Amino acid sequence: MAQSRSASPGSSRRSRSTRWSPPALPFDLGMLFGRKQKPGGERLDLGNWVRRVLSRPLQPPPAAEREVEVEAEDEGRDAGNREEVEVGSEEADHLVVMVNGLSGSSSDWKFGAEQFVKRLPGKVYVHRSECNHSTLTFDGVDLMGERLAEEVRQVVQRRRNLRKISFVAHSLGGLISRYAIGKLYEYSVAEESCFNTDKHSDEENVYGGGKLAGLEPMNFIASATPHLGSRWNKQLPFLFGVPLLERTAAETAHFIVGRTGKHLFLSDRDDEKPPLLVRMVEDCDDGKFMSALRSFKRRVAYANITYDHIVGWRTSSIRRQHELPELQLTAKDEKYPHVIHVSTANPECPQEEDSVDASLADSLEEIMIRGLRQVTWERVDVCFHESRLKYNAHYNIQVRTHPTNLEGEDVIYHMIDNFLV
Repeated sequence: MAQSRSASPGSSRRSRSTRWSPPALPFDLGMLFGRKQKPGGERLDLGNWVRRVLSRPLQPPPAAEREVEVEAEDEGRDAGNREEVEVGSEEADHLVVMVNGLSGSSSDWKFGAEQFVKRLPGKVYVHRSECNHSTLTFDGVDLMGERLAEEVRQVVQRRRNLRKISFVAHSLGGLISRYAIGKLYEYSVAEESCFNTDKHSDEENVYGGGKLAGLEPMNFIASATPHLGSRWNKQLPFLFGVPLLERTAAETAHFIVGRTGKHLFLSDRDDEKPPLLVRMVEDCDDGKFMSALRSFKRRVAYANITYDHIVGWRTSSIRRQHELPELQLTAKDEKYPHVIHVSTANPECPQEEDSVDASLADSLEEIMIRGLRQVTWERVDVCFHESRLKYNAHYNIQVRTHPTNLEGEDVIYHMIDNFLV
């Protein structure tokens, strides 16, 4: 119990309480740090200090269950109100949202943001998302997507002159962005006409008429993103395609990266629903994911052909194994020495083959491929085989750290030069 205070110096040891209290120990904690004794003989003795600490009321324990949407809204609102991660002209009406990957932060896109503003002066306003960083990226694609959606809403609310929106994401950030746009999507009456094939050509049907947070969707760009997850053979290249290692990773990933691990390996089965990444290839109760993707005028998948030990070529380029092209590892344009191949259309969708494995894993992968390819994707295949730090390809493609990942600059320039403003 705390002792009652006395007006006279040195009388703190006399207690007016009838309850017994242990004698004060004549030990001054300040002496440990070389502090001089207070004038008037006052000193902080160990006995009084311990009693004061023990007499403080305990803080109530945190709630056992957190409300995902409420927490996401709070964190997204805080991040959306911070201006230090934003660059660009105040007059620019095109918002570019840049999203980091697993264990990353807003600083991962610092170089990219600077180059977008420098090469597109007065045209873009770049916001580097910071609501999902470090260990917050272990919370799961859905919670991170909720945070990002709220962060974007706050930016749009703060900057009333914005008219267009694009997303540029790296690795896991691509999945987070796909979830977020499903939450931000707003149906537009003009969208009905986009699906009337009797009146419009295929080219006119590339995108719908919906909006995201009231803005017109322009570019959706994902670099080294595991669109199909990390569950299947060689989708997580550093496991070398060894079945035992891949099965072990799928069963233990959630111990390392939390709910995000379950989502990446499609081992989540909330309320007996299909895995989240499978649900994200269609419109469902969770969000209008495909309508949102369709609303963009262009969708681009940048993929490392090799030397990316975190995300495989197949999952990042949304292709089947036999659809991966045999490429000469030489650039066709000297301006972009690491851009090996560019495809502006989906591979021709073959008839379902008898050789397709009917196992659960293969069927889920096929469902995701077919779902995502309801819309047209541009594919940009990248290779750092002659780079000094080629084994760092996963971060070179983003120029995560400058100048360490300097050799990926041309990939960023390729994004900007082909960007619809």
